[in-house]
Amino acid sequence: MKTAHDLVEQARSHIQEVSLADAEAAIQAADLLIDVREADEYHQGHIASALNIPRGLLEFKLSGTPELGARDLNILLYCKTSGRAALAAASLQEMGYLRVKSIAGGFDAWHEAGLPIVKPSLPSFE
Repeated sequence: MKTAHDLVEQARSHIQEVSLADAEAAIQAADLLIDVREADEYHQGHIASALNIPRGLLEFKLSGTPELGARDLNILLYCKTSGRAALAAASLQEMGYLRVKSIAGGFDAWHEAGLPIVKPSLPSFE
């Protein structure tokens, strides 16, 4: 029986991961940067310009949104540590998307490197 780790490693063997050193250039080149973490994770901080589509909804959202249906979109994905993004990238490739990559190390590596993040501020009610 395969574990979640086995599935992630299998997915990684079929996808392209972008190193953290190359991530900023990959973001600039991407048509779409997708954060596949859950909404609460996204709202705690995310990479600027990232669209939040949680992993569990990704295939449905892309299939149901005509402007995201072009299979030649340059899509860059990330999650917390890169496991969910690897699974998502493999799934999008299976759907026929031709230019899908994920950021190695995910949001945690990005944040630990001191790269910029967007943190929504909550209004003060005082």
